Amino acid sequence: MKLFKYIKIITVFLVMLSLSYACEDYLEEEIYSDITSENFITQDNADQLVIGVYSSLRNVYNEYTYQFLGTDIFTSKSEIFSFSATNDYFNLNSGTGLAVWSNNYSVIGKANTVINRFENQISWSDANLGDRDYGIAQAKALRGLAYFNLVQQYGGVVIELEEAQTIRTDYARSSEAETYAQIILDLEEAIPTLIDNPSTGRISKRAAQHLLAEVYLTRAYTSAGSSADFDTAAALAEQAIGNYDIRSQSYAEVFDYDNQENDEILFAVQYGNSGLAADKSNNKHSLFMNQVFNYPGVNRTTTPYGVSSFGAMPTPFFYSLFADNDTREDATIHRAIIADSDEPDGPDNIVAGDTIVYYPKNALDAEELAERLDRYWVYQPDQYLFGLPEDVPGVNYLYSLNIERTNFPIFKKFDDQDFNEDTDGARDTFVYRVAGTHLIAAEAYLGAGNTAAALNHLNIVRERATGVANEYTSVTIDDILNERALELAGEDNRWAVLKRTGKLEERIELYNPHVIDHGAFDASIHLLRPIPANELQLSDGSLVQNPGY
Repeated sequence: MKLFKYIKIITVFLVMLSLSYACEDYLEEEIYSDITSENFITQDNADQLVIGVYSSLRNVYNEYTYQFLGTDIFTSKSEIFSFSATNDYFNLNSGTGLAVWSNNYSVIGKANTVINRFENQISWSDANLGDRDYGIAQAKALRGLAYFNLVQQYGGVVIELEEAQTIRTDYARSSEAETYAQIILDLEEAIPTLIDNPSTGRISKRAAQHLLAEVYLTRAYTSAGSSADFDTAAALAEQAIGNYDIRSQSYAEVFDYDNQENDEILFAVQYGNSGLAADKSNNKHSLFMNQVFNYPGVNRTTTPYGVSSFGAMPTPFFYSLFADNDTREDATIHRAIIADSDEPDGPDNIVAGDTIVYYPKNALDAEELAERLDRYWVYQPDQYLFGLPEDVPGVNYLYSLNIERTNFPIFKKFDDQDFNEDTDGARDTFVYRVAGTHLIAAEAYLGAGNTAAALNHLNIVRERATGVANEYTSVTIDDILNERALELAGEDNRWAVLKRTGKLEERIELYNPHVIDHGAFDASIHLLRPIPANELQLSDGSLVQNPGY
């Protein structure tokens, strides 16, 4: 929330930069100042360039293509027979995913600018050399993060380490091994200079160690990696965890709106409700929900839930994972939708505060169901998908009266308190939490063959959720994936995690309803995403498409 306080300076700089590139053939300039793009940025304001890299992360982490759909815990919010390229892999092509590619390369491009200007253009006094090195370290860490986002999706990508000075069309992809090597190099060079407790919004040493742990863990499964990568990942995860005990605060406390800057958060993309309009532009509150304003008594502009803007919903499998004693359930989902306005024309003369829809965790018997349907709609666990259940005779709330045909417990953990329907949210987006670091450690230790250490880390996460110590007595990769689903749903890139562990095809064919019905997943094609068509068209032929697209 604090990082972008002076971001307006960047806008001025970009204007100056654009003016300096004007064509002299048709524009005669009279210079009224000696300020140019080369001397506008000095050691006194150079940090604004670094802040510009952080600001680009907003576009990376509010673009949900390729993160959630087509996995075991998220599916299309539509008829079971409907087709979605990103969910059921039918006709997935290069027309999809441009924002994923371009947003991450925007981070890379700005990071390259920081590194070049800090190293070659800005005149630093001896007293400020530490600021120079710290700025470069942040830029390299964020560049590594962006390249990691890309390599998981596309395999080997274009590695560009210089500030763009001219228009080029001859970019060529590096191998996956080369891409991982560059990510590791960036992070290993950055970590020694990063700060343990930086100002809010900046990447810390522990956050970079978490990232590097996940990089080594992911590479360990590939032909570019080795079993030693599991050990390295585990050691880095231990360093990132440090001496913080996640059991010192509850899961609900971690997601409390008034507790967004807490000790469990290693790194977050910052938003806020003051400053530039871009500071209040998060839309994560609009994920994994149906259009609640279709219910009587829920007003579109005053609902505390927001407006749905993303065509994904949790799968029935996701809801089934919550044990009765798992406190994460209440913090993660709304099991009831409450009216925020009077609706005298509704089925039962609704007033604000009334329950409108209830989603029981366990199926109700016929008698209790009928009794509750006199007061509000009830959708049983086997009705959490698109469809119109058969009306129960004699009750006030007939299913046929509900115009919303997709009914399921909507997400709660990303609820905002300052937003405008599906936009303008002010809640921070958590990128890395220590609970996630424990799960990386568990997976890395399991890969390294140290099941005792893997169990320890898995049980720490589980104990915070259930209050039961050492609940797991054995551990498999599926146990870790299930715990990740419960702990990190909507936070981590679920598709990338399933791909990494070799479980994507198996689990979508077991748990994704649309894939089960008509999925077209082909492991020889769909473990990599298509390079966007726009990028290929701008290339001179040197940029090669992934196989099968």
